Amino acid sequence: MSIDKTSTPAADSAAANPEAAPAAVAAVDPRLLVREQGFAGYLGEFKRKMKAGDLGSLPVVVGLLVIWAIFTSLNSNFLTAGNFTDMSVAMVGTGMIAVGIVFVLLLGEIDLSVGSVSGVAGATFAVLSVTHGMNEILAMVLAILTGTVAGAIHGFFFAKIGVPAFAVTLAGLLFWQGFMLQVLGSNGTINLDSEGVVAKLTSYYFSDVAAAYGLAVVVTAGYFLAAYFDNRRREAAGVPSRPLNEIIVRTVLLAVLAFAVAIVFNQYKGLPLAVVIFLAFLLLTDFVLRRTAYGRKVYALGGSVEASRRAGINVDLVRISVFAIAGTFAAIGGLFVASKIASANQGAGTGEFLMNVIAAAVIGGTSLFGGRGRTWDALLGVMVIISIQYGLALEGIASPVQYMITGGVLLATVVIDAVTRKTQKTAGRA
Repeated sequence: MSIDKTSTPAADSAAANPEAAPAAVAAVDPRLLVREQGFAGYLGEFKRKMKAGDLGSLPVVVGLLVIWAIFTSLNSNFLTAGNFTDMSVAMVGTGMIAVGIVFVLLLGEIDLSVGSVSGVAGATFAVLSVTHGMNEILAMVLAILTGTVAGAIHGFFFAKIGVPAFAVTLAGLLFWQGFMLQVLGSNGTINLDSEGVVAKLTSYYFSDVAAAYGLAVVVTAGYFLAAYFDNRRREAAGVPSRPLNEIIVRTVLLAVLAFAVAIVFNQYKGLPLAVVIFLAFLLLTDFVLRRTAYGRKVYALGGSVEASRRAGINVDLVRISVFAIAGTFAAIGGLFVASKIASANQGAGTGEFLMNVIAAAVIGGTSLFGGRGRTWDALLGVMVIISIQYGLALEGIASPVQYMITGGVLLATVVIDAVTRKTQKTAGRA
């Protein structure tokens, strides 16, 4: 019987000092080594996540592909360039507000006022710019600030006074809806200038084909450079990093997707300005949540309020700021909604609009229980909702059926979220 005498410095150190060996092993989370193991490591990690119920965005992506396949088989016009572009522009208003909802859900809270706040923003802009002749840029800034102030007020009552977020924002829903009706006056509808700044948010397209292809190049190159230099930093810090060939494969897949979308846009009117703005906000908010101390505080607060307080986090300030962010994005989304219909009216932000916004964030993968989610979830979720709406509309199916199907999808998503948390608790990861 032969004995393997091969040794490493780490092994020699462990043998010389047996008491230090357990600490050395515990210092490195085996899951972090996945990056160094390449695709074999990711396959093993995928199997581990499946067993633990950590499915991530996979169910949403698969569900979206199934929805597209079903509606395309029913109507060949569903994924045509024109319909795809229209869906992309239509999702921006709802998607913007859903981004703000993601921040609130990360705390494990809810904001029921965002629909009404979005209506107030549209009404404020219309009154200032159309009725009173104010400069559109200034009117737009003031309209967005109304959302920020409204959200901060909700956050103050929640964080400082201790009123439950559900009650505060429910009161906000009613108050701001009444405020919107008061601002619009007896007429109830104010038409926007079709050549104005806000109107062009959803009506302007970059007709030059170079715009869409250029954006695809920028997105692809930006991803590669960010991933490459992130790896360099990890290597310099002595922590596991992705192999270069994996980064290249990921970049190629992203390039295929980006250029495919660019080709579709260029077959119609070109690259929509609304989509460019939406992607810019998604990148910005994703950076804030994942790469800044503030983002880590938001996640920490969603995980445990008491632990966050003991760690020195200003809980009240973070809570107020999160609701202010939700109000800001509600106002921005309200301007896009007003741009889409070219007016501000009494129906803005009412009806099923609020439910669609919350559903978009939840369907996209943000947990209702707090601590888990990304702003990109808003994109995935709103794509599912808009796809269902447009697909059913092409088939001439009435609104009641649309509501029932969207509700069913939302319920299925929440069930998956609840089962995932239960599975993770069983696996000792929650």
